[in-house]
Amino acid sequence: MKEATIRSAVEQNKSAVKFFEGEKWLVFTGLLGVLLAGVCAVWVLMYGGPVAPDGNVSHALSFNAALGIFLLSTAAITSFSDLGAKGRAFFRWSYILLALYSYFAETVQNFRGVNPRFVKDGTPFDVSVGFIFAFVALLLILSYLFLAIQYFRRNVHMLRPELVRGIRYAMIAVLFSFAAGIWISVNQGRIVGLHGNIIWLHGLGFHALQAMPVIAWLTERTSLTTRARSRSIHIAGIFYLLGLLAIGWQTYLGHSIFEWSAMSILVYGCFIISLATGLLVLQKAAGTLFVKKGSASRISR
Repeated sequence: MKEATIRSAVEQNKSAVKFFEGEKWLVFTGLLGVLLAGVCAVWVLMYGGPVAPDGNVSHALSFNAALGIFLLSTAAITSFSDLGAKGRAFFRWSYILLALYSYFAETVQNFRGVNPRFVKDGTPFDVSVGFIFAFVALLLILSYLFLAIQYFRRNVHMLRPELVRGIRYAMIAVLFSFAAGIWISVNQGRIVGLHGNIIWLHGLGFHALQAMPVIAWLTERTSLTTRARSRSIHIAGIFYLLGLLAIGWQTYLGHSIFEWSAMSILVYGCFIISLATGLLVLQKAAGTLFVKKGSASRISR
């Protein structure tokens, strides 16, 4: 009886709150990043990436695409936070402004032949852009922390237990990515030791923002019990985070995650378990959908 009541409440909440709800402008800003990445891709195909003396359009391509997808992923889940109308407006417009400056700094400077993060022998304009860019990066982190905290409030979890649980794991992974970004800045580059590359930790942490909410959303569409749904999300989330920690340690030691070692095996093992859990949930969700369609078809006859 209690299980049925919980499921009934969750079903009502599903229809009450929708993905991307109220975040049109954040979505447009994310799409702008994807568009700029497309422009950069055309340039790279025609003229190559490097621009003398220190610019590289391929870096702008990857940055714009990554930030655009990050904004789209964030826009999808913001409506499930505990932020009120004013709080969401504050986060939305602050992030839009910060993202627009980031697009400008990364794209324009690389096309001008300037590394926007680590300016060498640049003009006062270049130095100013780089200094502001570093400050903007810090504000992006602080603003996102403001959003992330909202998902750890009790009343938010009661709204959509499975989905919010997945978002929580994603938010922790995003914090790892932000830490990796700070590490890159302090290290004055992404390479550590002979073969360590911080960019893998930086990028894979952000991808949890797509992976974990999707897995959690799929569990809602299965016939699994509440406990089984929760267990699936925890397994996927915990092993994803363990994989990120293993990458961080491997990178700190100056080793590539592609070299043959016990730590690399641990990295791959953690992500394989997380991925396999997601695929099992997908299979269950597809099976449940097939059964419902079959039942509906028989009823209509």
